[in-house]
Amino acid sequence: MALGKNYRAASPISKLCGPFNKCTALLIGLLMVFNPQSFAQSDQKLPWFLGFSAPAYMEVWIETADVVDIQGRVFRGAGGGIASVPKPPNNQGIAKGWVSSNGGGKGRHVTGADLPHLIYVRWQSLAEPQTYEAYIVIPESAREIMRKPEKAFCRADGKWITDYRDDVGIGLAPDGIAKVWLGGPCLKAVEIARVEGTINPRGPYEGKSGGKHRPLSGTSKAYIEKFGIPYGSW
Repeated sequence: MALGKNYRAASPISKLCGPFNKCTALLIGLLMVFNPQSFAQSDQKLPWFLGFSAPAYMEVWIETADVVDIQGRVFRGAGGGIASVPKPPNNQGIAKGWVSSNGGGKGRHVTGADLPHLIYVRWQSLAEPQTYEAYIVIPESAREIMRKPEKAFCRADGKWITDYRDDVGIGLAPDGIAKVWLGGPCLKAVEIARVEGTINPRGPYEGKSGGKHRPLSGTSKAYIEKFGIPYGSW
């Protein structure tokens, strides 16, 4: 199966390197031992979307998002860059908690991949600033949701369609919080996981920037200086 130009598949898993180091390979190996049936051919034919968002003003820069699909293949660089984050002027937004319409956010389709089994994310939380990483295991129950077609009414064109929840949306918040939803163009997103990431000891850009994070925008900086960061609300 041909891969998109933005992705590099590494196989076998024992040869993983970079962000997917020996610890990651061990984790994947353990997952295969305890749940070997999950690494099987999927019925999903269409590519799925991987997107990222953040609470209002809590800006995020994704250094990398790497995917292991259910066939054990690794897709490095499946996501990266700026996450979708609301920044209403005059401090009119609310950073506390997640909004009711969480979805895919900014991202791209993971072309050539089967359904996800593990997603590794390393990101800069610009509001703090701090660099985090998280390993997000996608349960089989979530993949069953992705495979299941549902009748949905699309308000955009007023038509009923058969839709899939093939948008994997990951919300990233200060303190290393990562929350995952499954959604579709005309389907309400459902929460499937919440993970508490850890601080990456190497810092931003794997220690290659002298400890310097990307700058926070003036709008977000003004909000945080006035209201602070609502830790514990995510």
